[in-house]
Amino acid sequence: MKKMFLTMALAFATMFASAQFMVVTTIDQPEDDAKWEMSNITDNMGIGYMFNDKMTVGIVKSGEEYDLWGRYQMKWVYLAMQMPTEEMTENMTFGVGYSLSIWNSLYVEPSYMMSMKEDSEGKFKIGLSYKF
Repeated sequence: MKKMFLTMALAFATMFASAQFMVVTTIDQPEDDAKWEMSNITDNMGIGYMFNDKMTVGIVKSGEEYDLWGRYQMKWVYLAMQMPTEEMTENMTFGVGYSLSIWNSLYVEPSYMMSMKEDSEGKFKIGLSYKF
């Protein structure tokens, strides 16, 4: 039992030692006459775990709740998916985006996301990400 525990601990330690994490946010545009505030950037922050160079999964704050998100990277273009933790299939959004490196590991990411609901329109979003 002790050997199995130590083996699992070593496996997890090596997995996290070589892991890459990324912090993401989407910048919300203020309503009509509202001013730009820091909350426009911090309301949609999240963190993701990069399994390899192509796959990333994580959680992101969406209002008062947290959503699950995933990304499949193809060079600079990526396919993205985001879904809430409740009623996942009804409120799922899919999209495509572009990662533009602006400094070291800091990226600006314009994207177009579309909801799975029947009468919904897509939204153009600007995001920021930093890879550790």
